[in-house]
This record gives sequence, structure tokens and C-alpha cells, in this order.
Amino acid sequence: MRRREFITLLGGAAAWPLAASGQQSSKPVIGFLRPTRAEESGHLVAAVRQGLRENDFGQVVIEARWGDGQESQMPKLAAELVGLNVTAIVAASTVASVAVKAATSNIPIVFVIGEDPQRAGLVTSLNRPGGNITGVSFYDIPITGKRLASLRELVPNAETIAVLQDPNSITGQAETREIETAVRASGQKILTFKVGSQQEINTVFSSIVRSAAGALFVGGGPFFNARRSQLVGLAALHAIPASYPFSIYVDAGGLISYGANQVDAYPRAGIYVARILKGERPGDLPVELPTKFELAINLRTAKTLGLNVPPQLLARADMAIE
Repeated sequence: MRRREFITLLGGAAAWPLAASGQQSSKPVIGFLRPTRAEESGHLVAAVRQGLRENDFGQVVIEARWGDGQESQMPKLAAELVGLNVTAIVAASTVASVAVKAATSNIPIVFVIGEDPQRAGLVTSLNRPGGNITGVSFYDIPITGKRLASLRELVPNAETIAVLQDPNSITGQAETREIETAVRASGQKILTFKVGSQQEINTVFSSIVRSAAGALFVGGGPFFNARRSQLVGLAALHAIPASYPFSIYVDAGGLISYGANQVDAYPRAGIYVARILKGERPGDLPVELPTKFELAINLRTAKTLGLNVPPQLLARADMAIE
């Protein structure tokens, strides 16, 4: 079972002059920008289309641009979509959203990000973003303590927990504060390891193994999300029980996750695009935030690691892979 719910903070219904008014007589053209590869994230485009279809815009053209893992390509690809004079742009990641916002102040932007949109500089207010931008955030730093508690239930004898963090993440400091608060209450020790490039990941895992940490807590951010298969594979190779921010890691073989279902955010983005196509102003549409979070456990991985999943933890799980 998956629990899905996003909350709208305030409503808005003023008309918005669409940038590509010449396209309204035919199919609207929607831009989609994401720094990952199409083959690993193409389902997200389908999820946006689902939201559009459910709101009377099944016949649209989606012009997708992919960074193939190169975030540095975002400004160039954002400019390319703006040059096509698309009707609206769905920016799928913080770096994509920042690039699109810098590229246009006229074309409506709907972002989908896992970070704080205010801290990222995308909006000044969640209730009324203003200008040509709004979106959906599955930002989940406030539940960091609960994620650590779930890992502690599963691996109660782990006196030391390694924390893997991206030093370039804009929410890294907030996450660190939440982790330190949670660890003080539990009496456990944490060892933080910073990794900001793909080449560093293997080296860092070797350091984690040498530290004799009993468990691993993988921080949030798009850098880790895009490399989830590598992270899950290394955790399995070194037999390290690891907690992850999203269920996509558990789908890939990771042990446990607790966080918002990020895939669910994309139909919500499609709904916002549909509302903009119907005349609402993006800046009047409040940023949507998650109110329900899912606990996912991979029972096969737990068995491989020799872990017994406590019945009370399993009973709370929204998804269990057997």
C-alpha cells in the first residue's frame, strides 16, 4: 500500500497570459527539463502527462531535455526550451529549476524538487510564490529524526552510524542539525562522510567500512538520487545496513527508506500545468508540500544481511518487498 497526499496551502484563480499564445489553437507544447538520463527517468514524463490527462489536457506535446547526468548542461538546455517558446516548463530538480528561472521571466515554470524552494532561491513565499513560478516540493528534512529512529529499530546494536552527505546540497546544513539532534537523544555516535563526485563514492565506502560503523544513513539530494544503484550496490557489497530518503532506493535493493513518494509529485506538477493552461497564474498557486510519508522495507535485503525486521516496524511499513 502506498499513501499519497499533497497539501495545497492557499488557492489562486487569476488569469495568466500564456507565453506561447500562438500555440493555443493546436496542441500546447510543454517543456520538461531534468539532469538525469531519459532511460532512468522517462516514467516521470509519463507521470506529468497523467496529471495533464486527468485535467482535460491529454493532447499535449512534451519536449523533454535530459542532461545525461551532467548538471552543467542545465542552463544550455533551459535556454533551448525557452527558444522553442513552449507554453510552460516542468523543471524536474533544483538545478534544472534554477536554470529555467534564470532563462525566462515570462514562460510559466512548475518545479518538482526535493529541497526547500525558498532556500534554493526559487520563491520568496510558499503560499504565494509570485512571478512565473510555482511547483511541488517533496522536501523532507523535518522527518530526518523519524528516519533515524526507523533505522535504529532495524539495527538496534549499531553504536555508530555513518552519515553520507553531499557537501553541495543546499539542505545539507539543515539535515546535519536534525541528525545531531536525533543522535543526542539516542546516545549513538555519528561519523559524517562528505562525497560530492561519483569518483569519490567508492573511496568513501572504503572509509566507512574501516570506521566499523554499524549502519549507514544516506542523506538527501539529487546527486545521491541519480546514483542510487551505485550506492545500494556498494552497501550490499560491504554488507552495510543502510537507510535511504526515498522508496526508489528500496526498489533498487536498498534496505529501508522513509520519505515522501517523489514519483507522486509529478502528476501533481501536471495538474498545476493544466491549471495554468486554463488561465491561472503560476505565482498565485501555492507550492505543494507532502503531508504523508512512506516507510519502505526490502525484506530480501534484510534477510541477506541477517536482520530480523521487528513486527511493529513491519506493521508500519507502507511497502514491503519480499
